[in-house]
Amino acid sequence: MKRNYLLGVIFLSFITYSLNSEAQELRYKDGRFKIAQLTDIHWDTQSPLNEKNRTLLLHLLDEEKPDLAIVTGDVVTAQPARQGWEDILSIFEQAQIPFTVTMGNHDYEEWPEDSIYNLLEISPLFVGDKGPEGLTGTGNQVLQIKASDGSNEVKSLLYCLDSNAYPEDERLGHYDWIHLDQVNWYRDESRHYTQIFGKPLPSLAFFHIALPEYNEIKDKETTFGGYTEGIGSSRINGGFFSQLLECKDVMGVFVGHDHDNDFIGQCHDIALAYGWVSGLNAYGSLERGIRVIALYEDENRFETWITTQKGKEPTYYYPSGVTSKAEKEADYLKAKTVTPESNGIAYTYYEGFYSDVNQLKTKGQAKQAGTMPNIVIGQAQREDHFGYDFKGLIQVPEKGIYTFGCYSDDGCLLYIDGRLIVDNNGSHSAERKEGTIALDKGFHDIQLLYFEDCMGQELKVTVSNRNVKRQPIPDEWLFVK
Repeated sequence: MKRNYLLGVIFLSFITYSLNSEAQELRYKDGRFKIAQLTDIHWDTQSPLNEKNRTLLLHLLDEEKPDLAIVTGDVVTAQPARQGWEDILSIFEQAQIPFTVTMGNHDYEEWPEDSIYNLLEISPLFVGDKGPEGLTGTGNQVLQIKASDGSNEVKSLLYCLDSNAYPEDERLGHYDWIHLDQVNWYRDESRHYTQIFGKPLPSLAFFHIALPEYNEIKDKETTFGGYTEGIGSSRINGGFFSQLLECKDVMGVFVGHDHDNDFIGQCHDIALAYGWVSGLNAYGSLERGIRVIALYEDENRFETWITTQKGKEPTYYYPSGVTSKAEKEADYLKAKTVTPESNGIAYTYYEGFYSDVNQLKTKGQAKQAGTMPNIVIGQAQREDHFGYDFKGLIQVPEKGIYTFGCYSDDGCLLYIDGRLIVDNNGSHSAERKEGTIALDKGFHDIQLLYFEDCMGQELKVTVSNRNVKRQPIPDEWLFVK
């Protein structure tokens, strides 16, 4: 009787919903679009925790009021599976929030994926689909987010993929991967939209099982959040991440699967993030909750945080990698009270044989001094065995945590207010190093020491913060003391 009532509600909702086709559109509102990621609900219709879990999810969705919910796998993990999926549908029906679903490895075990999507498509709030026929997996889909102004212009994309379940050959490991035809599908979709709009659209990707590249960032100092169990990725690298790098549209990847992991970090400027386990029947010690992602129209940035019934966790800002926790706890260097007369940077040019930038004066000779618009080495009078000492002021436009990066061949050291921020010293091929510092708005001392040993020369200095995308230090930020 309960299920018949539910299907009746869904059918009536479908009639009402179909009368307003615009309700099916995903659209920025005042330049912002909010996504709630639910993952690993592990719904079991026989569990005494169901009502508590339902109440919790409805509370969190009402608290955040997202424009879309994405459930990233392991949704219903016990029989009777159909009734479990009907229960999940009823949660979104009651919340009146559009949603889509990607498959997890346990979802395959309880009910055929075709049957799952046939049921999901009954709901007028379901905005996804089964995906192209013949493609590995089910639910491979790309969702469009349109402009705030009511036009049909697509502003962002959400790629939802099936990370599949288990390989047929157990020698290939325990978990499957995103297969080549799926990788090619993503690439073709991405290139299609890039060609139409003349640039890659700011996008996100969602699926269940983590990519092998998650192992590269789990222990990085700049990775934020918890890592208390192994990365349950495939042993086989299907090449999906390399296509993300080449297509240049996906800013972040969001997965589930590993219930006690909740970290987010960046690998080659792409954020790799875990959701937050949402199901009371699932294993794990984390307080149950959801991950929230806020996209910004016409911007390659997003914010993300975790919400549980105990409140909100600190916000992570992409692409800076800064968190609200770091901003709150940082020791900000005070700005200097100065009135510089002109833009530019002072330099002293040296020649000599070096293996360390600290040898500029002791093992070389100063050949030239003056000012230039920015920190560059193009005016060097020889190809090898030279160095520079750049000194001046940098005027940062706002209070914040700034990331400075130095890509150099050979070595360099970057100081702000006398503090070493980037250490890229030594004789080496072109390498990039970064460092962060909290600065008050205004003027700060800047010094960069650089040397070129032999066989190639390179120096690029970048800056970014929460609101400034990584870029070369602008000429207008630099001043002669």
